[in-house]
Amino acid sequence: MQLYKYTALAACFIFSSFGGQALAKTISVASPNGQVVVNVDDDASNPSYTVIFNNEEVISRSALGMAFKNAHALGEGFTIASSKKSSSDSTWEQPWGERQLVRDNHTELQVDFNHASHNPSRFTVRFRVFDDGVGFRYEVPKQKGLKGLIEITNEYTEFNIQNSSNVTAWWIPARGWNRYEYVYNTSALNEIDRVHTPFTFKLASGTHVSIHEAALVDYAGMALDQRREGMLKADLAPWSDGVLVKKEGAFNSPWRTIQIASNAVGLLNSDLILNLNEPNKLGDVSWVEPAKYVGIWWGMHITENTWGSGPKHGATTANTKYFMDFAAKYGFAGVLVEGWNIGWDGDWYSNGDVFSFTKPYDDFDIAELAAYGKEKGVRIIGHHETSGSVTNYKNQMADAFDLYQKHNVAQVKTGYVADGGRIKRVDENGIVRYEWHDGQFMSREYLRSVTEAAKRKISINTHEPIKDTGLRRTYPNWIAREGARGQEFNAWGSPPNPPEHTTILPFTRMLSGPMDFTPGIFDLSFNGLEGENRPRTTLAKQLALYVVIYSPIQMAADLPRNYEANLKPFQFILDVTTDWQESIALAGEVGEFVTIARKAKDSDDWFLGTLTDENKRNVHVDLSFLDAGKKYEAQIYRDGNDANWQTKPYDIIIENKVVTSSDSLTLPLATSGGAAIRFKILSN
Repeated sequence: MQLYKYTALAACFIFSSFGGQALAKTISVASPNGQVVVNVDDDASNPSYTVIFNNEEVISRSALGMAFKNAHALGEGFTIASSKKSSSDSTWEQPWGERQLVRDNHTELQVDFNHASHNPSRFTVRFRVFDDGVGFRYEVPKQKGLKGLIEITNEYTEFNIQNSSNVTAWWIPARGWNRYEYVYNTSALNEIDRVHTPFTFKLASGTHVSIHEAALVDYAGMALDQRREGMLKADLAPWSDGVLVKKEGAFNSPWRTIQIASNAVGLLNSDLILNLNEPNKLGDVSWVEPAKYVGIWWGMHITENTWGSGPKHGATTANTKYFMDFAAKYGFAGVLVEGWNIGWDGDWYSNGDVFSFTKPYDDFDIAELAAYGKEKGVRIIGHHETSGSVTNYKNQMADAFDLYQKHNVAQVKTGYVADGGRIKRVDENGIVRYEWHDGQFMSREYLRSVTEAAKRKISINTHEPIKDTGLRRTYPNWIAREGARGQEFNAWGSPPNPPEHTTILPFTRMLSGPMDFTPGIFDLSFNGLEGENRPRTTLAKQLALYVVIYSPIQMAADLPRNYEANLKPFQFILDVTTDWQESIALAGEVGEFVTIARKAKDSDDWFLGTLTDENKRNVHVDLSFLDAGKKYEAQIYRDGNDANWQTKPYDIIIENKVVTSSDSLTLPLATSGGAAIRFKILSN
């Protein structure tokens, strides 16, 4: 029996008899506005849940529970013993983010399960139900049957989606060699196998859903494995010995999240993931500074420079000063320097043990550059590439961060370039083990780098990361991550990112948090317009990325000479901010187009970015998001009339219009094109 209409905080107990079995119990709870309903039941002594949105069953009855190596499982045979409901409506402030103030409005249902004869005999599933979705987690208390080392060998959590052949999904494969860096697939749900989260899909009704997790701390990351058609099961990344999670005493799982919206844009305006994370644990984080940066980076990807030593070495003192001069001239806060430290010569990709994180190459003087940068008002942005040799990095981490702190380095980009499943650790017996980037061991190591950096007031931008799950709320110095195909694939990836890539990212990867995508390539034909490896975008789309792909740190990724040759479009990069008072997704469809507006925190200006896939289209923008009663100069950077990414990517129109909140704009977008707008306040 299923119930479809409830009021907020309603609880319903349903009793029925099945062949002499114990009476089944169902408990229901609704979101504050009543449109999302969760039913939890123990029918046939099998803990399960169901999720309903606007009277539509989004997640059909799905299993709950987990299994242990040396103890009875939590699941079959357990029944509901008690439950407790509550509600919360509060607002909290982000030190930086897509919006300054975040509302956390939810109802909560705590369901306690027990078993009459097994040990362990108790566990809790806590549900938080928002107007835009659901989060739930397992809470396992200390008890008889769970003593010493607790080893989880399976998680039974399911996400059962009916009529899967009529469901469209956007996904990348999980447990592959390339971590999260794949081209997204668009297919029927029944065509997927094992996929990463956030995993987004559209039901036949048009309802959009994204499954992910929040607050992944000291736990294995969750992928989704399709078993029977439409039945997605939690699939946790294992340790090298096959165990999924190792715990001692009482523990909680991460939150399993289901974001739900009536259309694609609704997913983008959700704060559910952030709201399920713990508040800031670092105290005063005024030292975490959102900013734009340039760097010694793109030159290596297009082979003008090398990371290793030699005649084309990029990270030299002279070259870094050149970038610092450019940064100071145009107001960039920092210069990323990759390839400065010993270890890049030879097969560094396969042997991360060669890296020293305190010894520079002879042609790089970090002390001189720190002093030079101080004069210029520009900081070095540090870089630590581990190549997945995390024990080598761990052994040097304190000294490495001390060195950076000494030289006024406030941000560090870390890298873990290693194939999936090839993270190298050396255990307590000196034996080499290989782990997954998203396994429990690495969830600890990534967080270790963040907390060690915080002790020295350093922020971390993780590349080749464990996926984002909103931990930037708890540790605000975790400013950005990679975790998807970024700009560098356009330099050497085969194939490079397709035109639709950045129209899928906002609805998938970006639901988890900021991405250091590194936009802003102005030389779109460094391999020739006919070359396979180049950005498959127009110039205007590169500008739109600064608004669409959110990050509190944004790179102007191209070489200085390419910006100074194109100062008029470069002006948008100089004007756009990276910290926002408010963000609103205005329109979009997954894999087709997206339009996002953001209001700057440090001014009354608004910015807008819109971009499209391989299809040209006209995008209509209602400007009602602008502050009423004010006039703005709309500084518009859009595709020219003849623009297309293949043969005329540089065709751009820059124009100004005076607008108010009662106006609208129609923006013609070229193939793989875009538009970027600064709305500069003119009057009150």
